Amino acid sequence: MTNLDLAEAVNLSPSPCLRRLRNLEQKGVIRGYSVDVDAKAYGLPVTVFVRVTLNGHTGDIVAQFEDEVRRIPEVLECYVMTGAADYLLRVVAEDLEDYERFVRKRLHEIGCINSIDTSFVYGVVKQAHVFPDVPG
Repeated sequence: MTNLDLAEAVNLSPSPCLRRLRNLEQKGVIRGYSVDVDAKAYGLPVTVFVRVTLNGHTGDIVAQFEDEVRRIPEVLECYVMTGAADYLLRVVAEDLEDYERFVRKRLHEIGCINSIDTSFVYGVVKQAHVFPDVPG
Protein backbone atom coordinates (compact mmCIF):
# COMPACT_ATOMS: atom_id res chain seq x y z
CA MET A 1 0.00 0.00 0.00
CA THR A 2 1.35 3.39 -0.87
CA ASN A 3 1.55 6.16 1.70
CA LEU A 4 -1.09 8.03 -0.28
CA ASP A 5 -3.48 5.05 -0.09
CA LEU A 6 -2.76 4.62 3.62
CA ALA A 7 -3.31 8.31 4.31
CA GLU A 8 -6.63 8.17 2.51
CA ALA A 9 -7.67 5.01 4.39
CA VAL A 10 -6.96 6.58 7.81
CA ASN A 11 -8.27 10.02 6.81
CA LEU A 12 -4.96 11.93 7.10
CA SER A 13 -2.96 13.95 4.64
CA PRO A 14 0.12 12.14 3.28
CA SER A 15 2.81 14.07 5.22
CA PRO A 16 1.43 13.48 8.76
CA CYS A 17 0.63 9.89 7.80
CA LEU A 18 4.22 9.26 6.73
CA ARG A 19 5.55 10.92 9.92
CA ARG A 20 3.34 8.67 12.07
CA LEU A 21 4.40 5.61 10.11
CA ARG A 22 8.11 6.44 10.49
CA ASN A 23 7.56 7.10 14.21
CA LEU A 24 5.99 3.65 14.62
CA GLU A 25 8.95 2.11 12.78
CA GLN A 26 11.48 3.96 14.95
CA LYS A 27 9.69 2.87 18.15
CA GLY A 28 9.79 -0.75 17.01
CA VAL A 29 6.00 -1.09 16.83
CA ILE A 30 6.40 -1.85 13.12
CA ARG A 31 9.37 -4.21 12.86
CA GLY A 32 9.24 -4.85 9.15
CA TYR A 33 7.09 -5.69 6.17
CA SER A 34 6.32 -9.06 4.69
CA VAL A 35 4.41 -10.80 1.95
CA ASP A 36 1.82 -13.57 2.38
CA VAL A 37 3.06 -16.53 0.32
CA ASP A 38 0.77 -19.46 -0.52
CA ALA A 39 2.65 -22.48 0.90
CA LYS A 40 0.92 -24.92 -1.44
CA ALA A 41 1.77 -22.88 -4.54
CA TYR A 42 5.34 -22.58 -3.22
CA GLY A 43 5.59 -26.38 -3.01
CA LEU A 44 5.23 -26.86 0.76
CA PRO A 45 1.54 -27.81 1.18
CA VAL A 46 1.91 -29.76 4.43
CA THR A 47 1.80 -27.74 7.66
CA VAL A 48 2.61 -29.51 10.90
CA PHE A 49 2.48 -28.41 14.51
CA VAL A 50 5.14 -30.22 16.52
CA ARG A 51 5.18 -30.28 20.32
CA VAL A 52 8.66 -30.96 21.65
CA THR A 53 9.64 -31.94 25.18
CA LEU A 54 13.32 -31.74 26.10
CA ASN A 55 15.15 -34.36 28.16
CA GLY A 56 16.30 -31.66 30.60
CA HIS A 57 16.07 -27.95 31.24
CA THR A 58 19.61 -26.85 31.99
CA GLY A 59 20.85 -23.73 30.28
CA ASP A 60 23.08 -25.81 27.99
CA ILE A 61 20.24 -28.09 26.83
CA VAL A 62 17.85 -25.20 26.22
CA ALA A 63 20.51 -23.20 24.36
CA GLN A 64 21.46 -26.24 22.26
CA PHE A 65 17.87 -26.88 21.23
CA GLU A 66 17.05 -23.24 20.50
CA ASP A 67 20.28 -22.67 18.54
CA GLU A 68 19.66 -25.76 16.41
CA VAL A 69 16.00 -24.94 15.75
CA ARG A 70 16.91 -21.44 14.58
CA ARG A 71 19.05 -23.03 11.84
CA ILE A 72 16.34 -25.35 10.48
CA PRO A 73 14.60 -23.70 7.52
CA GLU A 74 11.52 -25.94 7.68
CA VAL A 75 10.70 -24.51 11.13
CA LEU A 76 8.83 -21.28 10.46
CA GLU A 77 7.95 -20.56 14.08
CA CYS A 78 9.10 -21.83 17.47
CA TYR A 79 7.38 -20.93 20.73
CA VAL A 80 8.42 -21.66 24.32
CA MET A 81 5.34 -23.13 25.98
CA THR A 82 3.78 -23.82 29.35
CA GLY A 83 2.00 -27.12 29.88
CA ALA A 84 2.96 -30.62 28.79
CA ALA A 85 5.33 -29.62 25.96
CA ASP A 86 8.32 -27.31 26.20
CA TYR A 87 8.12 -25.97 22.62
CA LEU A 88 5.60 -25.68 19.80
CA LEU A 89 7.00 -25.60 16.28
CA ARG A 90 5.21 -24.74 13.05
CA VAL A 91 6.85 -26.74 10.29
CA VAL A 92 6.21 -26.93 6.55
CA ALA A 93 6.95 -29.91 4.32
CA GLU A 94 6.45 -31.14 0.76
CA ASP A 95 4.68 -34.34 1.83
CA LEU A 96 4.65 -37.01 4.57
CA GLU A 97 7.97 -38.46 3.44
CA ASP A 98 9.54 -35.02 3.59
CA TYR A 99 8.21 -34.57 7.12
CA GLU A 100 9.61 -37.98 8.14
CA ARG A 101 13.00 -36.91 6.76
CA PHE A 102 12.73 -33.67 8.76
CA VAL A 103 12.08 -35.60 12.00
CA ARG A 104 14.81 -38.18 11.42
CA LYS A 105 17.51 -35.91 9.99
CA ARG A 106 16.79 -32.59 11.70
CA LEU A 107 14.96 -33.04 15.01
CA HIS A 108 16.46 -36.36 16.12
CA GLU A 109 19.93 -35.06 15.32
CA ILE A 110 19.55 -32.31 17.94
CA GLY A 111 19.88 -35.03 20.55
CA CYS A 112 18.31 -33.39 23.62
CA ILE A 113 14.68 -34.18 22.77
CA ASN A 114 12.68 -36.47 25.05
CA SER A 115 9.47 -36.58 23.00
CA ILE A 116 7.91 -35.32 19.78
CA ASP A 117 4.13 -35.06 19.30
CA THR A 118 2.89 -34.21 15.81
CA SER A 119 -0.41 -32.75 14.57
CA PHE A 120 -1.01 -32.32 10.84
CA VAL A 121 -3.07 -29.39 9.59
CA TYR A 122 -5.77 -30.45 7.16
CA GLY A 123 -7.64 -27.16 6.97
CA VAL A 124 -7.42 -23.52 8.03
CA VAL A 125 -10.43 -21.81 9.60
CA LYS A 126 -8.79 -18.46 10.31
CA GLN A 127 -5.35 -17.01 9.77
CA ALA A 128 -5.12 -13.34 10.72
CA HIS A 129 -2.25 -11.05 9.87
CA VAL A 130 -3.67 -7.95 11.52
CA PHE A 131 -3.91 -7.38 15.26
CA PRO A 132 -7.28 -6.53 16.80
CA ASP A 133 -7.92 -3.04 18.06
CA VAL A 134 -6.57 -2.46 21.56
CA PRO A 135 -9.16 -0.96 23.92
CA GLY A 136 -8.32 2.45 25.29
